Amino acid sequence: MRERPHDYAVVVGVDRYERLPSAEFAEDDARDAAKMFVSLGVPEENVVVLSGSRASLSEVDKYVEEWLPRQVSPDSRVYFYYSGHGAPNLADGTPYIMPWDADAAFVKSTAISLDRLYGALSKLPAKEVIAMIDSCFSGAGGRSVLAPGTRPLVVVRAPKRVPSKVSVLAASGNSEIAGSLPRARHGLFSWYVLRGLSGEADPQGTGHVTLEQLYRYVRKHVVLAARAQDREQTPTLTSSEPEMRLY
Repeated sequence: MRERPHDYAVVVGVDRYERLPSAEFAEDDARDAAKMFVSLGVPEENVVVLSGSRASLSEVDKYVEEWLPRQVSPDSRVYFYYSGHGAPNLADGTPYIMPWDADAAFVKSTAISLDRLYGALSKLPAKEVIAMIDSCFSGAGGRSVLAPGTRPLVVVRAPKRVPSKVSVLAASGNSEIAGSLPRARHGLFSWYVLRGLSGEADPQGTGHVTLEQLYRYVRKHVVLAARAQDREQTPTLTSSEPEMRLY
């Protein structure tokens, strides 16, 4: 595929946390997502992969809040990909993604709220920004956590507003669990994103896939696979440009 020299990707995957349970296969997701972005034309030198202890709060902040703003131009498409645990703020239901050194009892100071993340991405001088989030925020299991001794009784709220520049493809609804697909050694959502972008979301063989086509493919297969595991998981898409051509 033709290289897109102005495009960038920040990829974050954490399965072995400093003080939280593991998020199964999240680092495998990140590794293959980085390869996927290169296949979409992002130059290898423009892809940053943060996994394990390198996916700390300060490192994620550094690349989202400082590195990307220094690199991105009005011709850029920016991808942000996250695979790992999420958690709700028990006080108000705000959803947070959990870096390697996050503490579920102190999410406001050790984790990154989706509101803050999407706000930072929206300030980039890029033409398009796409966030893919393989996580969940209910605290009920899967790729979500709660502080020790608490129970998942909080109502998780959606981000206050996803900025119009940012398109978000997410693994599950607010009250659902984002699970894995052990036979594939990937998160369920990530596995079908990877397959969809490898061509399976283009059933007519046009050679092109839009964001909406990818979403419909991922949603269909994740819903069916999750039901085969006796649970519900429904990916979501929030975008003002669903017909954006990914390739």
